[in-house]
Amino acid sequence: MEPGSRKRVLAWALYDWANSAFATTVMAGFFPVMFKQFWNAGADAALSTARLGLANSLAGILTAVMAPFLGAVADRSSMKKRLLGCFASLGIASTMGLSLAGKGEWPMAALLYSLALAGFLGGNVFYDALLKTVSDGPAMDRVSSLGYGLGYLGGGLLFALNVWMTLDPARFGLSGTADAVRISFLTVGLWWAFFSLPLMVLVREERLPSQGLGAMVGQGISELRKTFHEIRHLKTIAVFLLAYWLYIDGVGTIIVMAVDYGLSLGFAQNDLVAALLMVQFIGFPCAIVFGWIAGFMGPRRSILAGLAIYLFVTVWGAFIDSRAEFYVMALLIGTVQGGVQALSRSLFARIIPADKAAQYFGFYNMIGKFASIMGPVLVAVSVLVARSFGAGPHLAPRISIVSIAVLFIGGGLLLLGVDEEKGAREVSFLQG
Repeated sequence: MEPGSRKRVLAWALYDWANSAFATTVMAGFFPVMFKQFWNAGADAALSTARLGLANSLAGILTAVMAPFLGAVADRSSMKKRLLGCFASLGIASTMGLSLAGKGEWPMAALLYSLALAGFLGGNVFYDALLKTVSDGPAMDRVSSLGYGLGYLGGGLLFALNVWMTLDPARFGLSGTADAVRISFLTVGLWWAFFSLPLMVLVREERLPSQGLGAMVGQGISELRKTFHEIRHLKTIAVFLLAYWLYIDGVGTIIVMAVDYGLSLGFAQNDLVAALLMVQFIGFPCAIVFGWIAGFMGPRRSILAGLAIYLFVTVWGAFIDSRAEFYVMALLIGTVQGGVQALSRSLFARIIPADKAAQYFGFYNMIGKFASIMGPVLVAVSVLVARSFGAGPHLAPRISIVSIAVLFIGGGLLLLGVDEEKGAREVSFLQG
């Protein structure tokens, strides 16, 4: 690869390093803590869990509704960087705004978080689309993996610094833990903004013929309809996408609700964020190991093994009582989280038409956006139903984590019916 190309690849990958700080420090780490203990101060623990689930679902709905239109624009314009910058700016500003939400102001915190998450997810549509701008052919796998790895590393490093700030706020000139968490939101915004600059400066887009926004959206919807019609005749792909929708929703729900669950059980905040750090730094090497295992077992069986571990975690997690058990649960999640995500993408690549890979992956990514809705709602509803039947504030959250098992069971059972060879025959028949 030429020096100029290497610079563009690194600049592109650094955006993953940049925005992963939001996923670790805000989504999985401190927002659930602040939402329950500060913005919902005095509220029932089960009620704050329900509110957090609904806030996550609101952002998922916003992004899922926008996804087809964003994809249409990304594929048919030279505005990817500009639109990425717009969504990243929304995410950055909203994240930094969280530091201004006062005690008890949970509606404001929920709104800012939903906007920040929409900026994070919406920006990723254009970030993914720019992959083809900086690489092609077999190099795309290596470049994509570079971004994936830098995301784990960068997000983990800033999160480690933020955890240190909360553990020893006096060393940083802060008055206490709450101050440290609010400053952490500011550091995430600054980190996200600063490390986005190389992409904005060094990555150049291919100039495409200019056309109106309406025309681009119309073409995108037309292609989406064609893809949907084809998938109806490609049963293996359809079954996989339904399976993926269910189990990846379970994965995402655990990511965004794990800390809140630990707080509901009475575990200390410091123990919970330490467990998250464990997941972050275990995730990347274990994803590589999963890729190696897939070489022997195949991606489908490897994913099923990961889902079996997730299923065990959701059931066993309802009975944990000690800090050590929570750490073991975090360790198990860390071993499979990255692997399930990475192998799902590679399995999908094996069963789709090679000449329509980008189109089908666009549909795959849209399914992923919708997959951030069901799980948090399931958690919220199960908590509220459990409380309505008399379950106490410590029993209701335990019931809610078991409810997530439905997503892994349903997704796993459907995945059992995904046959790569059958999928290849269906694609060949469709292509004539």
